[in-house]
Amino acid sequence: MGAVPYLNRHLTLEEPQRVSDGAGGYVESWVPLGSLWASIEAGTGSKRSEDFATISVVPLRITVRGTPVGSPSRPKPEQRFTEGARTYVILSVTEADPMGHYLICQAREEVSS
Repeated sequence: MGAVPYLNRHLTLEEPQRVSDGAGGYVESWVPLGSLWASIEAGTGSKRSEDFATISVVPLRITVRGTPVGSPSRPKPEQRFTEGARTYVILSVTEADPMGHYLICQAREEVSS
């Protein structure tokens, strides 16, 4: 890894939690796990149609400080980052350098239009 990333974005790491709805099903809600400072690089966006809406999708490369595998503060796929009203779904996580000082999270932001 070359330059040290500039972690200037304050993100909240969240994971989904299923809660019984009392009728044999469940409701999914998001539970905050903590906050992290990150660097975000956006890729080239695209549009796709789903049902009756158009979705704008932007791939992101989010860099955060490294944490050991198994640590509750280490991001995982299927979790998400939030930044105010914005949501970034985590697709994959890998170490940015051999020492594991930083992690790279491939993510996407989806916005309905």
